[in-house]
Amino acid sequence: MENKIKRHEFLKSLGLKGASLLAVYCGASALSSCQNESVTPASNVDFTLDLSNAAYSKLNTVGNYVIANGVVVARVSSTSFAAVTQVCSHEGRANVIYSGGGFYCTVHGATYSTTGTGTNSTGSRGIKAYQTTLSGTSLHVFS
Repeated sequence: MENKIKRHEFLKSLGLKGASLLAVYCGASALSSCQNESVTPASNVDFTLDLSNAAYSKLNTVGNYVIANGVVVARVSSTSFAAVTQVCSHEGRANVIYSGGGFYCTVHGATYSTTGTGTNSTGSRGIKAYQTTLSGTSLHVFS
């Protein structure tokens, strides 16, 4: 049977204490592959989605959304779309989706209107929203 030792116990066995132990923990944490790094929302967005393309055809149905280029694009009515950054303002991670008529962070529960305005205390800072225009089957998303 294999005996495993926890990181804390291993470091203590090396004689590390106090500040040196904290420095090792912090340094090791910065190198961890499990760490979620924050992301900055794109300020200059300019792309077009072809709604006849299978990858974006969900946008032909009200209430559906897609994520493209770090932007959550949702069909909010038969005539309008909304687009916001996928990056939540709470901790700067790409966890925003469209749900129930607004945008929602799946990790922290922050909620945002279709214009990016925060609608609860976690989302109070709001998120970056982008403009959309539809021409035929081409949906232009831009800053």
